[in-house]
Amino acid sequence: MANAISPPNLYDKVALKYPIHRAFDITILVLLISLLVYRLLYIRNHGFAWLLALLCESCFTFTWVVTVSSKWNPVEYKTYPERLSQKIQELPPVDIFVTTADPVLEPPILTVNTVISLLAVDYPADKLACYVSDDGCSPTTYYSLVEASKFAKLWAPFCKKHNIQARAPFRYFSSEVPLNNSSEFQQEYNKMKDEYEELASKINDAVEKSIDGNILSGDFAAFSNIERKNHPTIIKVVWENKAGISDELPHLIYISREKRPKHPHHYKAGAMNVLTRVSGMMTNAPFMLNLDCDMFVNNPKIVRHAMCLLLGSRDERESGFVQCPQYFYDGLKDDPFGNQFEVLHKYIGSGIVGIQGPFYGGTGCFHRRKVIYGSCPRDVGIQAKSLTSVHGDLTEKEQLKIFGNSKEFVRSAAQALQGKANMSPQILPNLIEAAHRIAGCGYEYGTGWGKEVGWQYGSATEDILTGLKIHARGWRSVLCSPDPRAFLGCVPRVGPISMTQQKRWATGLLEILISDRNPITATLTARLQFRQCLAYLWILIWGLRSIPEICYAVLPAYCIITNSSFLPKPYEPAMYIHVALFLSYVIYGLLEYLETGLSIRAWWNNQRMARMNATNAWFFGVISVFLKILGISGTVFEITQKDQSSDNGGDEGRFTFDASPIFVPGTTILLLQLTAFVMGFGGMQLPSVDDASGLGEMLCSVLVVICFWPFVKGLFGKGKYGIPLSTICKSSLLSLSFVYLVTSSSMGQL
Repeated sequence: MANAISPPNLYDKVALKYPIHRAFDITILVLLISLLVYRLLYIRNHGFAWLLALLCESCFTFTWVVTVSSKWNPVEYKTYPERLSQKIQELPPVDIFVTTADPVLEPPILTVNTVISLLAVDYPADKLACYVSDDGCSPTTYYSLVEASKFAKLWAPFCKKHNIQARAPFRYFSSEVPLNNSSEFQQEYNKMKDEYEELASKINDAVEKSIDGNILSGDFAAFSNIERKNHPTIIKVVWENKAGISDELPHLIYISREKRPKHPHHYKAGAMNVLTRVSGMMTNAPFMLNLDCDMFVNNPKIVRHAMCLLLGSRDERESGFVQCPQYFYDGLKDDPFGNQFEVLHKYIGSGIVGIQGPFYGGTGCFHRRKVIYGSCPRDVGIQAKSLTSVHGDLTEKEQLKIFGNSKEFVRSAAQALQGKANMSPQILPNLIEAAHRIAGCGYEYGTGWGKEVGWQYGSATEDILTGLKIHARGWRSVLCSPDPRAFLGCVPRVGPISMTQQKRWATGLLEILISDRNPITATLTARLQFRQCLAYLWILIWGLRSIPEICYAVLPAYCIITNSSFLPKPYEPAMYIHVALFLSYVIYGLLEYLETGLSIRAWWNNQRMARMNATNAWFFGVISVFLKILGISGTVFEITQKDQSSDNGGDEGRFTFDASPIFVPGTTILLLQLTAFVMGFGGMQLPSVDDASGLGEMLCSVLVVICFWPFVKGLFGKGKYGIPLSTICKSSLLSLSFVYLVTSSSMGQL
């Protein structure tokens, strides 16, 4: 009897080799350790500056250790969606979640393009359901979705017929030149363009004029007399694929969860948990994709690529979730704000994939529903005693305690946990009343939502915390990076917005680090691997890194003012360690950027912004958490402004300022360097016997000024390109106070 031919693999796991990079990693680590040894050997011969340098360089060495560990074993996955039909008889259903929270910061036209691109993906429409969460409770957003569904009925067939890649209409009509010259295609193309322009005009008019009272009737009556933060649940079935036809549009459901002033709503995590419950009640697909409102589909086969990774493994433990890298469209040339993360994705991102898998990035991620419900891998079971193992065999009483008091939802959750998520087709409008109950703001009280199951509460970066919880249960994750890229989003194009985003990240990450759900605890008491713990520490210490970064930036000015040193003299052999370390780091960074196809200018912009983000945005993230610990104020989830247009009034790439205190640390550091120059060249330094500052300290101070060059221009700029006078006054006061304190202290020791 002939041997049966096994079906082909749906994906390949490929180990990447970067021998030159490893050599640099080790070289820099050895130089850092040599520097620390040198500091310790000669610490008795030097003063405070030497000790401060030792402490800062110890922090930098630890950061380098966790960085090298994170990138040491890079891996990538190659998927073969064309093989799905040979291995899978029927594609599984997928529920898609799109979240938006503010119709001003996140314009409805942006959300609409994301939704339209999802409705047109290359996947059977009867297997998809798209849920849009509107935390702004905006009738304009709902109106936009209703109009978008009408356009999508024309757009989806057009895309599939002509194999259009960019399925967000704004992207297609603005960037692609039609290659098909047939008269039939040209006629359809012009018709679709006219239809989209009409849609965009309707939405823009609705945004500008707002939805007036006359429209708030009929289907819009639910939006009358409501407040954004005080309203009942609103659930609307915008479109239902009643016949379950694969060539029609997927289901489209609008959700605005209940909000009341005295009830915590947990920001995006709370919205995701409502989406999870409502979708579990209505369609209960075994897999879920979540996207931010600005992340449109760039690869129409992305759902099939993800299914290769979710279904192609012998052990589902290998793919607890599938994360797609976050890339952006129309990125500014040379990445002036250092927020496109191309190099980070290529090297550190692929390295973390080779450990226990990538972090959950909050968007572009495919989840197993049962994993979100708290399920552990089969071979892990309840061995991780610090975690509650949720499974389908729990008693009804236990399930009600975890999932809430809705028996209908508990039944759907049990089916998902048992791998029986494909419920018989139901008429969606008939489920709205039950869905209202589980979307209420009081439903989660006394349940496991946000702690044991669902998206996790307690951090402004709910994505990292949720992914950490999944990894702690013993699941692995995989990275899906097809060509062309899966999703594309918009990136902040002006300075203050980018800084605000960095501050929120630093705040949320530090909240996780100081909580009882940190990776160290997960490694000791659960199933998080040790190197994955180091990888999480690499990102969670972003905020704390601001402290040694600020101290090291101030150190050259301190030494010049007090006429002390933290560097060896040029003629001392130890200077070779510093020079070799500096050159190795610079050459290594340039190598990574050039290999990624980026420019030297992009490398410099990212280096410069790394210093400015650390000393400004990250530092204020630390202050926010510190104030939260003291009970003075709570952390606030700050929505990042999104803009579909590449026209920002000529501000692209130019650093702008506002009156936010976030710019005070950077301005203060700059003024300290300038004060040190005046004192150094003006002969106003304090007297010194044998440890005077020299050329090294002066060059380091110059380097700090170059890194903060946008602030130098801001001192002399006008309007939004200039640092506000109030910020300059605050920074001047801090600088003068610093100079007075250090000179007084140094004079007292003479």
